[in-house]
Amino acid sequence: MRELLQDRVVLVSGGTQGVGAAVARAALREGACVVVTGRRADVGSAAADELAREHGSHRVEFVQTDLADVDQARASVTATVERFGRVDGLVNAAGLTSRGSLLDTTPELLQQHLSVNLVAPFFTMQAAVEDMRRRGAPGTIVNVLTMSSHGGQPYLAPYVASKAGLAGLTRNAAYAHRFDRIRINGLNIGWTETPGEDEVQRRFHGAQDGWLEEASAALPMGKLGQVDEIADMVVYLLSDRSGVVTGSVIDWDQTVPGAHD
Repeated sequence: MRELLQDRVVLVSGGTQGVGAAVARAALREGACVVVTGRRADVGSAAADELAREHGSHRVEFVQTDLADVDQARASVTATVERFGRVDGLVNAAGLTSRGSLLDTTPELLQQHLSVNLVAPFFTMQAAVEDMRRRGAPGTIVNVLTMSSHGGQPYLAPYVASKAGLAGLTRNAAYAHRFDRIRINGLNIGWTETPGEDEVQRRFHGAQDGWLEEASAALPMGKLGQVDEIADMVVYLLSDRSGVVTGSVIDWDQTVPGAHD
């Protein structure tokens, strides 16, 4: 059976850890060549080396990118085209999740969230669509969003603002480029088990050892979202198997917005 992304070129922003790293691994498994971006050279190089050992160095590239810098965000697409000749798929998986409420968020914190979570995806999408249209080729884009884009907790005000904006942009861009055969979709993921989430829980919420087991036991499925399962969904949306779907922002979680006892 042919792999879902055979001979595709996929760029994964924030692809060196967490959900992004899982997406990169899944895309490679399904036959793609993959470029991953990240801010830290040591983490990115180590992640790329690991993926290269698994799938071959000729199929993996790391591009150091600070997504807070628009020029670097766009340059990651340019680097992908220079390395592999084109970009067929883009996954915006990077995300800043530091806490802030309406009352205590500073202009600097809000700007950080907007820069990484909204402005960077805007311009990576712009550059990727430009490449696809230049070649007259179809393409796919998946934006990793959050269930919090529906409203979220009070301490996530800047995060919610930026991700809700990205959800709207996803629909807008999908409509604008539907006749270019460029499909653009988003995935609202819920509470997800990652090393980064462990750090967030300990730093901002005073979590102690055992918090993950306690939190998992209180959830309907008995676990937090798993990055490999999310990655499989992202790969499906990148692939032709997802058919004509575009402009969809899909809730990928075990909570049901609007439902309550």
